[in-house]
Amino acid sequence: MRSTPIGIAMLNDEREHVWRKNNPANEAVVKQWADLIRKGVVNQDGTAPEVVVGSEIITSVRSAQKVGEELARANCKQIIMCYNVWNFPFLVWPFINSAGRDKPILSLSNNNGAFPGNVGLLATDGALRQAGIRTHRIVGDINDPAVHAQVFDWIRASQALTTMSNEVYGLYGGHSMGMETGYFHLVPTIKSIGTTCCQIDQLLLVKTMEQVDEAEVDKAFKWLTKMLGKRILYDGKMLTPETLKAQIRLYIAMRMVNQEKGFDFCGLKGQRELTEYVCLGDVAEMIMNDPYDWNGPKEPTVCATEADAYAALTMQIMKYISGGLPSLFMDVRLYLPELGIWDWCNSGNHSSWYANYSFDPAENYKKITFHPALEFYFKAGGASVEFDAGASGMTFARMGVWDDKPFMVIMKGEALGLPPEQAKAINAQTDPTWPHVHAKLTCSFDEFLNTFPCNHVMGIPGDRVRALNYFCEISGITPVILGPEGKDRPAPIWERVK
Repeated sequence: MRSTPIGIAMLNDEREHVWRKNNPANEAVVKQWADLIRKGVVNQDGTAPEVVVGSEIITSVRSAQKVGEELARANCKQIIMCYNVWNFPFLVWPFINSAGRDKPILSLSNNNGAFPGNVGLLATDGALRQAGIRTHRIVGDINDPAVHAQVFDWIRASQALTTMSNEVYGLYGGHSMGMETGYFHLVPTIKSIGTTCCQIDQLLLVKTMEQVDEAEVDKAFKWLTKMLGKRILYDGKMLTPETLKAQIRLYIAMRMVNQEKGFDFCGLKGQRELTEYVCLGDVAEMIMNDPYDWNGPKEPTVCATEADAYAALTMQIMKYISGGLPSLFMDVRLYLPELGIWDWCNSGNHSSWYANYSFDPAENYKKITFHPALEFYFKAGGASVEFDAGASGMTFARMGVWDDKPFMVIMKGEALGLPPEQAKAINAQTDPTWPHVHAKLTCSFDEFLNTFPCNHVMGIPGDRVRALNYFCEISGITPVILGPEGKDRPAPIWERVK
């Protein structure tokens, strides 16, 4: 998975008789944090961001410039400034101006009375903030796992932003059915994240489908047949071997164009051109988001159904903060007040990984059925994918825009593992041939309804609230955290003083 280098440096006292005495301990702290990060921020595919440590502890203007230039030459996209003792705060400027002052900055200190790194942190970080530079601060014991987790969340957030900042979103066909909340809002997105968009007509996918290697299509068809067997419910009309093969061709074509154009993530309009004249996009979107296909393990490629651009952006952020897990895309479909839960489903791109959360596709496909597409909506036919997401703690989120200003709604919750008969009865109230997430949120129905920006919600396993909040604060997106987690969020200084 793509990542960007992390730079680590430490400031010290400029008095030689002081720094000669305490530099060995300072060097040990920097080295320990670098080792912790290398071991603790490992992605699902085994990769990890490069960690670049300054060659010396900063004790003068010249050493500040030297270390800053080292990190700049190493292309470090985020800076962690460690504090272990008192330092001379003005040295931050020759350092950060050499390294690049437009980067996410974390100030990280011990909480030690004898060696007051936090005093140096507040003095130095305060100087940066006086000049309007957004920073984050973490103070705690270097051996405390809770402090490690907080640092790793910040790194995941900064990695998401600095990696996405030069990515391009591949928009196949434009926003679907005039769904304006799915539009790619160009200027707010570039100003906050940096990601731009390249819109490609769906005709290019159709023409590329004609060039797909039929041996690859046959290989995929045999693999899906082996995985699903009689759970491919052919009806001789909407779902046939040929309509399923058309969906396979669509996946391969998207994969080919993504590679050719350099798209790191994408969205597929589908309705109405593809769904009425080519095929339904569900299978192609599912496999694109999966961490595997018939050729073996692969990196999930975010693909948003209905070409919902802010859904795709949210999913890409979630992918990076989770270290490369697939992200969920759902319709906010039905609230069941008697149970206090939601039935979230969409004819589209639930990654099959969510069936059993396994990296072995056979384990997930045990729960999956391919149904004939609904002719009422999808005249070209193909398979709709049906399964219930397995039980898991989740974080749900969605980017939106208020008066041209981006924000992100974030909330904790869980995907419930309901008894089969109860799940079946609930699914029958919406569409039993589509994938479902039976979700319980920590926020109320009214708080959700009065805050959420649109009809599509994204999800990722685990508690990712802090990491998403860091992402928003670093990028300038306003975080709107629902439920008790929102009440516990301390507002940063730049939100309090305007």
